[in-house]
Amino acid sequence: MSEPIIQVENLGKRYQIKHQSGERYTALRDVLARKVGNIFKGRKNGNASPASEEFWALKDVSFDIMPGEVVGIIGRNGAGKSTLLKILSRITEPTVGRITLGGRVASLLEVGTGFHPELTGRENIYLNGAILGMTKDEIRSKFDEIVAFAEVEKFLDTPVKRYSSGMYVRLAFAVAAHLEPEILVVDEVLAVGDAEFQKKCLGKMDQVAKGGRTVLFVSHNIDALQRICQTGIVLRNGSVVCRDDITSAINVYLSDKNLTTKVSRDHRPGIVSAEVSTSELREGRLKLSIAFSYPSAIANPTFGMVVYNEKNVPLFGSNTLFDPPKSPLPPCSAGQATVTAGPLPLWSGSYRISLWLSDGTAPLDHAENIVGFDYVSPDVPPYVPPPALIGSTRVPATWELSLS
Repeated sequence: MSEPIIQVENLGKRYQIKHQSGERYTALRDVLARKVGNIFKGRKNGNASPASEEFWALKDVSFDIMPGEVVGIIGRNGAGKSTLLKILSRITEPTVGRITLGGRVASLLEVGTGFHPELTGRENIYLNGAILGMTKDEIRSKFDEIVAFAEVEKFLDTPVKRYSSGMYVRLAFAVAAHLEPEILVVDEVLAVGDAEFQKKCLGKMDQVAKGGRTVLFVSHNIDALQRICQTGIVLRNGSVVCRDDITSAINVYLSDKNLTTKVSRDHRPGIVSAEVSTSELREGRLKLSIAFSYPSAIANPTFGMVVYNEKNVPLFGSNTLFDPPKSPLPPCSAGQATVTAGPLPLWSGSYRISLWLSDGTAPLDHAENIVGFDYVSPDVPPYVPPPALIGSTRVPATWELSLS
């Protein structure tokens, strides 16, 4: 049995967070005034250090990755994904623990990483190859392939600081993927670039993996993770909570109790709580429970909801006027409402819900983006264009083909 190409043992990364006391914004005059005041108050207060605390971005992280494995690193914002990739890419050092790497690592972590802005595209290709330990002849043999993939032929001799973010990422991904590292680390490359570029990236990562190299892929794109990854590692608050096949890992991620699927707003009249049922989402339905409370009786409690995609485009909605309940509420000051919609005509992705409450004639409360949910569509085609091109909703269609 082969040895793991990546071994992570009891890894931890600690940061010291300092808290400035007093004002949120400090001008030069405030600093000078404070210093003068400290002369009269004594040195002790003048030398006092600002309060600080320890923050563990990663804590007790351990896992092994085998050669040729394609692993999705999944987690909410702030879970520790980027910190982990920076340590694996040797950009930052861990506070505790140990990492053993069995090969060269090429990383694409964010726009601007790994390139010198004053150098041209051509010079940066050779620079990155040299950093990976490749000879000029090795880089030259891949050069035309890199340029063709990145589609930046006209701008090869232009400093990359003049590149658009899309051009920058295309070239950075092409360099990272084509210079044949044993380990390819990619963080959210699909967030930048057009649909054709995203498709090329996914295809190239597939090709890299089939060539026996190891890929670590961070993304919030559920369809992309399902398509190219075999296994998944779920991070939560800096710790590994799941290491399993990609489908199981995604389910753990989506069932995370830290999701904004449940909200309480007891401090205000109107809609006081809302909750999305994650178990119903897995069955392809949206079930939303709402509670309301008002200082006085509402003559005709009327509810509505609208579902939005990540671009804040409304997709569909419902209310108790269009879809009247079997048993309307009598005049009351508190109660509950439940709405179920489905099967959901949605592609996999993240969605948000806004709610409103009225007395049948005038609005009483509008809870904008009060809850959100991640959705995984029942089947995943080989490639789904982004919502900007195809939209977020999915309507069943039948095609018929014939020869002319």
